[in-house]
Amino acid sequence: MAAAPADESDPTEFEPSGRFGTPGRPLRRSSFLVGFTGALGVLLAYAVFLGLRNAAGILVLVVIALFLAVGLHPAVVRLRGWGLSHGLAVAVVALTVVLLIVGGVLALVPPVVSQSGEFVDQLPHYVEELRRNPTVNDLVERYGLVDRMRSAASADNLARALGGVLGGAQLIFGTIFRMLTVLVLTIYFLAYFDKLRSLGYALVPRSRRERVQLIGDEILTKVGAYMVGALTIAVLAGASTFVFALAVRLPYPFALAVVVAVTDLIPQIGATLGAVIVALVGFATDLPVGIACLAFFVIYQQVENYLIYPKIMRRSVAVNEVAALLAALLGVSLMGVVGALIAIPTVAALQLILREVVLPRQESR
Repeated sequence: MAAAPADESDPTEFEPSGRFGTPGRPLRRSSFLVGFTGALGVLLAYAVFLGLRNAAGILVLVVIALFLAVGLHPAVVRLRGWGLSHGLAVAVVALTVVLLIVGGVLALVPPVVSQSGEFVDQLPHYVEELRRNPTVNDLVERYGLVDRMRSAASADNLARALGGVLGGAQLIFGTIFRMLTVLVLTIYFLAYFDKLRSLGYALVPRSRRERVQLIGDEILTKVGAYMVGALTIAVLAGASTFVFALAVRLPYPFALAVVVAVTDLIPQIGATLGAVIVALVGFATDLPVGIACLAFFVIYQQVENYLIYPKIMRRSVAVNEVAALLAALLGVSLMGVVGALIAIPTVAALQLILREVVLPRQESR
């Protein structure tokens, strides 16, 4: 006969040892004790709420980093399949992401700086042209704009303007700090992705762990597939815009291509936003160029919506279009652009859980 397990053969394993005295009788459940325990529970819940509210910004960064890590993990797996070690594969993926970010910044910053300098240089010319306009002069005299401009140049207002400049600098450095935080967290999650996933599954009871692991791995696969598909569509949109900008001789074609690629990552509204930006640049360059920009993006968006997007996305993330639209709108209202980015894979995950867990459980009752 096989020996009994240790936890069943020793009935005194979980009994008190007696080293710390004899346990007393259980406390009576008086109304005071119940009320006091309930009050402590309410206070604890409120403290957790305050903590989550104060840490909302950091939690958003953590969610972004997790989303990026899940999307980039297939690349790490592919590199490991090619013979690279885990650390080297993570380093290659992280370096590629950093180079893409640096390339985008280098493509966007020079045109912004040069255009700002050109505007400052041309500002006296614009003012002179306005002064030659009789209608503008009449408005200046009627509403006393000169006196208002002089009062606006007072010391107090200059101090407020300086505070605004410092606030703008704080915004810029804060954005850089958040980007670096997301980058570091993403690299950390990539490096310990397998351990974190195993730890998450270990928290599930053993009787349900296998099923939860299968469903969880499928969700992670869908999120990664969505990330790869979205990046592929964005790169195609940016490359098409770059070729078109070169053809019509738009200024800064690479910068415009980067803008279109980045905005195209935003579901539902991103492609239109990028098209509006490029069209405005086209109209500022020349009227026929602006019309050509509108025509190009109208045609390209139809091709993307009905040919490119279905072939790339529907094979990996099958989400109802109405659900995707509602999820994108809800994500924007809750978390802004970040909510829009994670809306579709979240809906795909919920759809999988609903189909595999919730509905079968309802049918069995």
